[in-house]
Amino acid sequence: MKPEARGVVEMTLAMMISGTVGWFVIMSGQSPQAVVFWRCLFGALAMLMTCLALGVFRRSQMGLQQFLLVCLGGVALMLNWVLLFSAYSRSSIAIATVVYHIQPFMLVGLGVVFFAERLSAAKVAWLSLAFGGLVLIVVAKNSGQAMGPDYLVGICLALASAFFYAVAAAITKRLKALPAHLIVLIQMMVGVVLLAPFVDITVDMSTEAWSYLVIIGVVHTGIMSTLLYSAIQKTPTALVGALSYIYPIVAILVDWIAFGHPLGFLQIIGAAAILLAAAGMNFGWKLARPGQYTNTSPRPCASDRQPGGLHPMPPRQDG
Repeated sequence: MKPEARGVVEMTLAMMISGTVGWFVIMSGQSPQAVVFWRCLFGALAMLMTCLALGVFRRSQMGLQQFLLVCLGGVALMLNWVLLFSAYSRSSIAIATVVYHIQPFMLVGLGVVFFAERLSAAKVAWLSLAFGGLVLIVVAKNSGQAMGPDYLVGICLALASAFFYAVAAAITKRLKALPAHLIVLIQMMVGVVLLAPFVDITVDMSTEAWSYLVIIGVVHTGIMSTLLYSAIQKTPTALVGALSYIYPIVAILVDWIAFGHPLGFLQIIGAAAILLAAAGMNFGWKLARPGQYTNTSPRPCASDRQPGGLHPMPPRQDG
């Protein structure tokens, strides 16, 4: 199999795995902070073995400033996971996952505030579309389409989760010199230390609950991350971005099939608007003005459509 074709398979598998994490979180029956703690613990063990197998420690050098940035990113990543997992039981896995994909706009906002990036007309247009989609999802609360008694709380938790992912992503963009597997390992260890005071590790859990937690840690963190980073090395950026939208689609299907939560009409329209806007932001699509292109003028090449600044977004660690 050619490297690019193998990368497509690996990316597809990684996104399909990510799309099922909500089901395992709900079925574990544990609190969000407990799920994230055990995810970090089992994930750290999996990533440690990966780093040893790949010889990451022999090839890596890390300064104090880089280490502190990795740890800060780990704190943001843990808050991201806890908030997202908390949103699942309130607004449903599907809605929380779709709203979570507002994250590219959070990243753009951070770029404008902290990196003096310019907010182009195209970005404003995509942001407006995403905001319109979010409004439709919120309006669904009053149309009988909402799922769960704390629907709006779940949406707010998903938005907060997206913000902390954007913070983690912005920090990760400054750590290009470090191997991705090493960053994930350290962040998992930060999560264990950060959440240990909030989790009763002596609580008696069933074998079934343990199996869900181990799968979340090993499969949804260790194996998924390995597949994801391997795919990114082999696959063109545009294709990686396109395949990443398998994740919300799988999450929506899982929520529908496993928990009987189909999206209502307004929610479908809102979800489509958010995902389209997120895709436009990630790929740097520009909205052509009438008469901007003619039959004889050259079409913009792929490199011209790549977003600048903080984009494209770094590999997802949400699922």
